[in-house]
Amino acid sequence: MRWSRYFLYTLRDNPADAEVISHQLLARAGMIDKLAAGIYTYLPLGWRSIEKTARIVREEMGAAGSVELSMPCVQPAELWQESGRWQHYGKELLRIKDRHDREFCFGPTHEEVITDAVRRRVTSYRQLPANLFQIQTKFRDEIRPRFGLMRGREFIMKDAYSFHTSGESLDQTYRAMEAAYRRVFDRCRLSYTAVEADTGNIGGSESHEFMVLASTGEDAVAACECGYGANVEKATTGALASPPPWPGTPPAKPEEVHTPGTTSVPDVAAFLRLDPAHFIKTMIVESDAEFAVALVRGDDEVNEIKLKNALGAAHLQLASEAKVEQVSGGAMGFSGPVGLKGVRVVADPEVMRMVVAATGANRADHHLVGVVPGRDFTADLVADIRAARAGDPCPRCGRPLVVKRGIEVGHIFKLGTKYSKAMACNYLDENGGMQPMIMGCYGLGVGRTVAAAVEQNHDDAGIVWPRPLAPFEVELIALNPDVPAVRDAAEKLYAELVAAGVEVFYDDRDERPGVKFNDADLIGFPVRVVVGKKGAEQGQAELSLRRDRVKIPTPLGEAVAKAKELLAGL
Repeated sequence: MRWSRYFLYTLRDNPADAEVISHQLLARAGMIDKLAAGIYTYLPLGWRSIEKTARIVREEMGAAGSVELSMPCVQPAELWQESGRWQHYGKELLRIKDRHDREFCFGPTHEEVITDAVRRRVTSYRQLPANLFQIQTKFRDEIRPRFGLMRGREFIMKDAYSFHTSGESLDQTYRAMEAAYRRVFDRCRLSYTAVEADTGNIGGSESHEFMVLASTGEDAVAACECGYGANVEKATTGALASPPPWPGTPPAKPEEVHTPGTTSVPDVAAFLRLDPAHFIKTMIVESDAEFAVALVRGDDEVNEIKLKNALGAAHLQLASEAKVEQVSGGAMGFSGPVGLKGVRVVADPEVMRMVVAATGANRADHHLVGVVPGRDFTADLVADIRAARAGDPCPRCGRPLVVKRGIEVGHIFKLGTKYSKAMACNYLDENGGMQPMIMGCYGLGVGRTVAAAVEQNHDDAGIVWPRPLAPFEVELIALNPDVPAVRDAAEKLYAELVAAGVEVFYDDRDERPGVKFNDADLIGFPVRVVVGKKGAEQGQAELSLRRDRVKIPTPLGEAVAKAKELLAGL
């Protein structure tokens, strides 16, 4: 492909809203173009990388026994009402009406549609298991779309769904899909890890996320040398060390202390000369139709995902100042569990292990010291609701956890019978009995994988594409193409590279050498072949790899073979 005939326009400056490297470089390299918040056009160069990623995904899904289909983007509300998600999915679901005032949504995922398709065709255990996938556009109306392709509203995703007669059959497919995902990301030449994860709005009993490790990742992953790994939304830990000894003798019963203006744990700890681990941090939340109180140790933070799951709530939000006063009778910043009535209390196990503690007194500018969990207050539910931190003990081996940053590119779920029961997706078993199908769900972000590859493979000058995802493998640059010897040598090389089956992008523009080299670094094709005036006169080209840019003078007659040799080593 010749640049002069291609639709490619690079940018000198980063877009004003581009916060992360992949957004900056993909936009500047002329691969994506923003249409609206979180909605992008994949320009020709970007679409080639998307297509290459999709091809790898298709091949590995097929090898794992999944069959491709395509489902509609627009889905009738009736299916979502049948599953129960129409009411619970939230504002991320884009709801629309047709000219007849019938309700639809633009699909963020396709559990309902695939379940409907299968239930109308599969009736017997002899037809199971079944495994189907598609690569298609989704839409989720993110409250704050950002990071380019990594958190857009419209995006390309591969989603697969499997149907089974038993948990054992589901597990076999789940492991096969897990292995297929590993092959996909291995072929994309990405550094990644698979971790335990929360099931979120999809639901189910087990799930794993595939994270591409990058310092700019928006997700945090807790990991251990023993092989344990989990998204921090899901991560558990071993028991923490007990708080340091209480200074002096604690009071025999809760004692109210005046603590003016100290609403944060560090402030009140300093005021009372206690350790933050001596405190019980209290957070009042509104979940669905009820209020709840979450308790963690003062040196911990509440994990809102864990709290939502513990409460069995579809939605969760912090209570407003007025509602905090309504629930606790006191001002925000001074809440505590002692004396609370008519509200559900969820306590982290570390709170209930405390021997003595300090906490808010539910009265402005006052705290209680000498509080004993179990004596002075009780919990309606004791559950792990704390956020795991670096250095916490691993739940498997006790060694310190390490927290890394990652970009979620894939997520697999064991759905069980959540959708099949709600939507009557049943089959006749060997005895003629009607049973709900057991389901699995497997998502992979195609656009996110491309963006993650850029996050993991770049330098100060631009993208450094891994060969499998590069839009083109080789860039041929003609310096001073108005010079006949340069033009003739470059044209001959271009024809030979094309004939040899090499994906070559020929920069034949009448531009200054500096512009061409800067663009070549920005776009980042793996191998570069340069023909200049001096080299053409000497019968040589200059080859280099984008990742190190070490120049390799090569006779023109050997340039194609050398380019293929360099590609083979990538």
